[in-house]
Amino acid sequence: MWNLIAAQEGTFLNLGHTQGTDMLDSDQCPDCKRINDVLSRVGDRWSVLIVISLSQYGTLRFNELKRNLGISQRMLSLTLKELERDGLVTRTYHPTIPPKVEYNLTDLGRSFRDPVATFGHWALGNLAAIDAAREAYDAAAKK
Repeated sequence: MWNLIAAQEGTFLNLGHTQGTDMLDSDQCPDCKRINDVLSRVGDRWSVLIVISLSQYGTLRFNELKRNLGISQRMLSLTLKELERDGLVTRTYHPTIPPKVEYNLTDLGRSFRDPVATFGHWALGNLAAIDAAREAYDAAAKK
């Protein structure tokens, strides 16, 4: 199994130490950079929360998403544009006064619901363990 390290924005996917093992390195895995491109989008905090919201509520307007998520207007706009670019979200503009813009998941976005739900359930089920680990780490770091 690959030792995948989650990429933060601006970093590349790293397969970890592979010397002397049968694990794939970047020369053997030309798609690893592409995997990083996808994971950096679908794995970021706001993208996941937007997919969860659209999964739960269906069609949502920009301000509904903003209000539900507690996200800044700029960050929501940037994230929605990237999700639309990646084919996960559709944007429908209605030329009314005031203008109305609605967002929905595409078929590809709906296919992402199950992995996101699994991740969300894992996070909820492990909150207490993570809190305990953080407290232990912080207490040890203070010594």
